Amino acid sequence: MPKAVRFDGYGDVDVLELREVDPPAAAPGRVVVAVRATAINPGEASIRAGALADRWPATFPSGQGSDLAGVVTEVGPGVDGFAPGDEVLGWTDDRAGHAELVAVEAGKLVPKPAGVSWEAAGSLHVVGATAWAAVRAVAPQPGEVVVLSGAAGGVGTLAVQLAARTGATVVGLASEDHHAWLRDHGAIAVTYGDGVEDRIRAAAGHRFDALIDTFGGGYVDLAIGMGVAPARIDTIIDWGTAERVGAKVDGNAVGARPEVLAELAGLIDRGELEIPIAATYPLAAVRDAFRELERRHALGKIVLIP
Repeated sequence: MPKAVRFDGYGDVDVLELREVDPPAAAPGRVVVAVRATAINPGEASIRAGALADRWPATFPSGQGSDLAGVVTEVGPGVDGFAPGDEVLGWTDDRAGHAELVAVEAGKLVPKPAGVSWEAAGSLHVVGATAWAAVRAVAPQPGEVVVLSGAAGGVGTLAVQLAARTGATVVGLASEDHHAWLRDHGAIAVTYGDGVEDRIRAAAGHRFDALIDTFGGGYVDLAIGMGVAPARIDTIIDWGTAERVGAKVDGNAVGARPEVLAELAGLIDRGELEIPIAATYPLAAVRDAFRELERRHALGKIVLIP
């Protein structure tokens, strides 16, 4: 019997269990994938804890996980373009990615390029679609300055690189441990915390044009106070403030398209985009993986390997 992560009620990481489950079926329009890598994400931790129950409630027993990459084992009726043995990457909206076998809608998969590692492929959808949408929302232009909070996180590391590709100057907020990576990937690194506004002003020449907020904690209000237009602010976490000031909240739902996933995978394959992998864990160590994630200090992605 294949195994998958399950939990029976909201709580901390200790509610997560690896259980034997029924094999998924290759239903019409679906592809069964033997998972080689599946990333974990902060949103999954918040759902498990019940912090997002009003917005995205869980039905118990619940699985979890969106990102995945692996090898096709079966294809259902009506599926064209995939065959057993194909290497693929993509996502599921069924909270089912943290598993050995997953049945996925064929339209949520794309071929995995040879130059993309399993770890990167299994990490790409959530952060990639979110970063793509956030950068597109604030539309950086050559010569402009974009500030990015949480710049060393999963979404932040990709958004830094995508924003830098536009020709804009990127100011990335992160702990000093991650400054070297940010500088190596085209950003001006600034430490977050007390006095951050003064450090942003110094780094940005006392003005900036756009904000991508992946962290929350007041950055939207800070940008408004520094004269950034609401239309040039995008937050993926501070929804209440965004509604109050008229900022954007474009994120994964906007970028969740196979053509976006294929575009980003192509950039990785050509060496033009990098997903830093902070750590990998076996599927059975899912609790340890989330403990590390919830410290909020990892550079890039944490990945489960079934």
